[in-house]
Amino acid sequence: MAFRTGWSSYPLVIGVSLVIASGCSTTNWGKDKNKNMTDGMQMGDDDDIDDEMTNTLGMTSTQPTTEGDGDGDGDGDGDGDGDGDGDGETTGCEFICESDMPSGETLCDVFTQDCPDGQKCAGYDMDGDGAWDSTKCVDVMGNGAHGDTCTAEGGASGIDDCDKGVMCWNLNEEGVGTCVELCTGTPEDPTCAPPGTTCVIVNDGSLNLCLPGCDPLLQDCQGAEVCIGDPNSDGFVCVLDASGGMAPEGTPCEFANVCNPGLMCVNPDFYPNPDCQQSIGCCAPFCDLSDDASCAGLSVETAECVSYYDPEPAPPGFENVGVCGVPG
Repeated sequence: MAFRTGWSSYPLVIGVSLVIASGCSTTNWGKDKNKNMTDGMQMGDDDDIDDEMTNTLGMTSTQPTTEGDGDGDGDGDGDGDGDGDGDGETTGCEFICESDMPSGETLCDVFTQDCPDGQKCAGYDMDGDGAWDSTKCVDVMGNGAHGDTCTAEGGASGIDDCDKGVMCWNLNEEGVGTCVELCTGTPEDPTCAPPGTTCVIVNDGSLNLCLPGCDPLLQDCQGAEVCIGDPNSDGFVCVLDASGGMAPEGTPCEFANVCNPGLMCVNPDFYPNPDCQQSIGCCAPFCDLSDDASCAGLSVETAECVSYYDPEPAPPGFENVGVCGVPG
């Protein structure tokens, strides 16, 4: 899942690019809805969000082409399915494929905090494209704890005045944010100490944040945050709202947190607004399965409310959470 990290003057990206790539995903829904968009979060200004949505993370929504064999599928095997195995069945990447572009560098471990004394391991934007993509050791410049007000140097530099194992998050236009504790444990078994938070691992593991849970139908996050699906679990988490109110239903998207609150970035095959057909994602509304009119009056006239977890059962408390779209 990919996040754009905030609607501010700082061009940062967090894991929907908080995670840089989800690899190959299909139009299957349920928990995998969150994989039908770029895995990462990004921070940026309104010049970064437009109808073209340039893919700074090097992902593509098209299948690679090969030399033809006359069957019209472009795979060279003659079976017409495009996967190259000769069986006539379509497999492979139907939405977003892993890029062969280089990712960032990992110079330290954000879980174990293995930097020398006086330093901490922090995620940062190595290539300057607005996405946290790497980790490095930086000097500990303060002792801010989870929930404290903080400031950060250069937005996604990794340098802030929070303590070791904590980072400055959700910056405003003045560069002031809130200290958020990092997850401990391991990527396979992460834990969060702050009550009511869950571990969100994004941007290829360069960010591991303890973020509060939320209800996507209520959009009950605090401040400039938006409630979207947790890429690591069945629930929902509050992340920075990078939409700036500029991404209503039917807007092309490539990061998880660039749609207006109440929407999520989904596969454009599921939400086929014409404006999104050249994009890797499209902003679609969350909906209430108990309300027959919750998807009425949208740009996609055939959209209906589909369970967010379909075909799996929903966890307690989220039985009515759906997403407007056209089921396959």
